[in-house]
Amino acid sequence: MNKKVLRSLSYGVYIVSTLDGTRNTGCVANSVMQVTSSPATIAVSINHDNYTNSCIEASGKFAVSILSETSPASLIGQFGFQSGKDTDKFDGVDFSIQEGLPVLNDCCGYIVCKVVDKLETSSHTVFLGEVIDGGTIGSAPAMTYAYYHNVVKGKSPKNAPTYIADENDSPENASAGRTDSPEGSASLRWTCGICGYVYEGSVPFEELSDNYVCPICRQSKDKFIQR
Repeated sequence: MNKKVLRSLSYGVYIVSTLDGTRNTGCVANSVMQVTSSPATIAVSINHDNYTNSCIEASGKFAVSILSETSPASLIGQFGFQSGKDTDKFDGVDFSIQEGLPVLNDCCGYIVCKVVDKLETSSHTVFLGEVIDGGTIGSAPAMTYAYYHNVVKGKSPKNAPTYIADENDSPENASAGRTDSPEGSASLRWTCGICGYVYEGSVPFEELSDNYVCPICRQSKDKFIQR
């Protein structure tokens, strides 16, 4: 089966937040959907390995911040490529508190839910949440997974339900992204070894400042490799 067909399904990009005791935490999710209208109920899929999973289980509530096409790509890196167990993911992030939970201000809307049920799969928990609050923020269109993948040039964290390993993720296939130039010479792209972001700027990568960081996961320039 060609798993890439699954990318044709409609997904958004969201920050799911909750509480670790009294501390704010959260993670990136792209599998969020409304399952009933009355009462309005939302389903969100969170990997068992995500620290946010156990925090939702303990707190019994979660919020969904719906990222827009103008939301900084760095938010995806901050919430998707590090663990909330030992990192304050909300450090430096503009957010507000709604119904006791943190929601991002740089998004197009938010939904706050109380957990009413859950479904366990082999790798993820699907939490069902009854909506207790929600609102729109700004007018920018919601970011779709396709937009994130094709325009932002980002990849899903490995814990995401939609994660599909690319063949050039393995070291032995590091040259898989190579294309032939008109002269026949190999052309390599600089790719972040942490999140898979492909640098396509106008300035040659080698000439970028040593202070350059990946716009997705905020890793330093030395984490980029040629593929």
